[in-house]
Amino acid sequence: MGFSKLILALGLSAVLSAPLIFAPSMALATSLHRVGQCERTRIKQIMGRISPHPNQMGTGIAYANGILGETYEFVAAIARSRVGDPIKLCLISLPKNCPPGDNRGIFYSARNLRTGAHWTLPNAEHLCGGA
Repeated sequence: MGFSKLILALGLSAVLSAPLIFAPSMALATSLHRVGQCERTRIKQIMGRISPHPNQMGTGIAYANGILGETYEFVAAIARSRVGDPIKLCLISLPKNCPPGDNRGIFYSARNLRTGAHWTLPNAEHLCGGA
């Protein structure tokens, strides 16, 4: 089911109150296009991979610039962060030979400018062309 059909089926308020659902094939709203580029952003949302809170099932993060990070691992530095924290986010690797429209497997390094903590996450659980 497409995102617009999901909104119609659930109603906009249900979608807005639900945990963030990662959609790595969506276009990214960011100026990070080359490896080594960095920009300042803020944390928009912190969640578990499949729940509202980081836990043993994984960690997810959404940045204000539209970039997402996700892992099967618990990332304590993200769990200790807060929504609104300033972040320096850098593009560190781009996947190669991906099917058209599949942008999974982009890796970003983040530094929380409030806490000094850092982490590196891909934008999806799998690399492009994977499961």
